[in-house]
Amino acid sequence: MPDTNAFDTATLQLFHEVAVGGSFTAAAELLGYTQSAVSRRVAALERAAGGPLFERLARGVRLTPAGRALHRHAVAVLERLERAGEELAAIHHGLGGTLRVGAFATANIDLVPGALKRFAGRCPEVELRMSEGLTSHLTDRLRAGALDVAVISDYPAGLTVHDLRTVPLGADRLLVALPAGHRLAAEPDVDLRDLAGENWIEAAPRGRPTMLATACAAAGFTPRTGLRVAEWSGKFGFVAAGFGVTLVPELAARAVPSDVALKPLRGTAPVRRVYAALPASPLPAALALVEMLGQWRVCTAASPP
Repeated sequence: MPDTNAFDTATLQLFHEVAVGGSFTAAAELLGYTQSAVSRRVAALERAAGGPLFERLARGVRLTPAGRALHRHAVAVLERLERAGEELAAIHHGLGGTLRVGAFATANIDLVPGALKRFAGRCPEVELRMSEGLTSHLTDRLRAGALDVAVISDYPAGLTVHDLRTVPLGADRLLVALPAGHRLAAEPDVDLRDLAGENWIEAAPRGRPTMLATACAAAGFTPRTGLRVAEWSGKFGFVAAGFGVTLVPELAARAVPSDVALKPLRGTAPVRRVYAALPASPLPAALALVEMLGQWRVCTAASPP
């Protein structure tokens, strides 16, 4: 059986040049070897292959049947390696490869799509793969190497990412969503204390401090949080049906249905901080996307009146 371990890249390249040029001398001149060095390496390759690869002619050489078979494979290998080198170079320069992006749900309403549109215009050869999840899930995937960049936030209960590289993107204020027929729906803004008797719809981790609890405590009351709904679309449905009120990030403003009134909170409104998270050694394409995510005002939905 041929010793295929002897078929290293340099040897296959030399073999290819001899096969194409039909001459040890021509291959030696092209590759910067002596003619005797080429002859020795071809002889070693033939021993590894188990038999002659070239017929020695009065002028030059030509492939044997075995040589033609090996040459076909050598060309395929060399072409694949060339493409691999080109792809790696593109990845390292941020111009190709695959970029795996993760984001929390409301970032995918406007912030992330806007940034990805600009990114695709600048780096059209980079393949984008998207996944959505809670911040804790996204940071776990970053640590596991399953994502290249993620958009995360400190809502609803803070953020602990000391082992990841984070880039602040901005502050997303929280608005209050009310049923369209609510007594305060026509007001330009709402005092949180006027909602002390309301049912609050949220799905924060039990037993952990949340922005809602902190804001309500500062306003002098503890919120009633009987209904636990995780998805924003579900929260909007329950608010519209009159089951309670909820806090809504401004990034979600474009997705609020017409039967829900979205109002800013009077005074110092609670805000969540939004970040791009990256591994310690990020891809250039990931850094380019973070730059575009940083165009916060371009991405953020307009505040309601």
